[in-house]
Amino acid sequence: MGNAVTHISIWAYVLPGLAYLLGSLSTAILASRMLGLPDPRHAGSGNPGATNVLRLGGKKAAIITLIGDVLKGVLPVVLARLLGVVPWIVALTAWAALLGHIYPVFFRFRGGKGVATALGVLTAVNPVAGAGLLGIWLVVALVFRYSSLAALTAAVAAPFLMAATLRQHVGLYFAMTSAMSILLLWRHRSNIRNLLAGRETKIGAKAAKVR
Repeated sequence: MGNAVTHISIWAYVLPGLAYLLGSLSTAILASRMLGLPDPRHAGSGNPGATNVLRLGGKKAAIITLIGDVLKGVLPVVLARLLGVVPWIVALTAWAALLGHIYPVFFRFRGGKGVATALGVLTAVNPVAGAGLLGIWLVVALVFRYSSLAALTAAVAAPFLMAATLRQHVGLYFAMTSAMSILLLWRHRSNIRNLLAGRETKIGAKAAKVR
């Protein structure tokens, strides 16, 4: 029993720590530096995420950013599940990856809004829910051409889709996903204001000044 408790305690520190550090590697900033693009924190919308990088540098840079941000969420959660740790450590690892992306220690705690990394995290926890959320994002983005509206819609749907498609530990993962959704909505508060005022930039539009 003592060894089991020690084993759990070690992973409770190690996995979330690794997840946070991986999440803190800002793909948008690193990709922009690699491709000679403006720092996304100081250009366009000021958000180091795939949508802003798309406006600043085109599809190649945006795809690199998107893949990197998703993988930051997928990899630590998959590792936690492969190691067979208890569900609450999986949930803690998932949260750490998202917090690393939003508040990266390597970039003065100024990160992205967390949509792609949250999608990666939730897909690793529950692939069915992840596929559903991606579908919701794509439909809303294609119809309305607003990345933020697509993200907000998916965030609202995420806890309910997670609960509806899980058979075990529903309460834990519903609570985890609900908290993530609240954080994503908070991170998009300026986008919500812009959507209501009709000032939000559509997908494919040229970069504007930092807001």
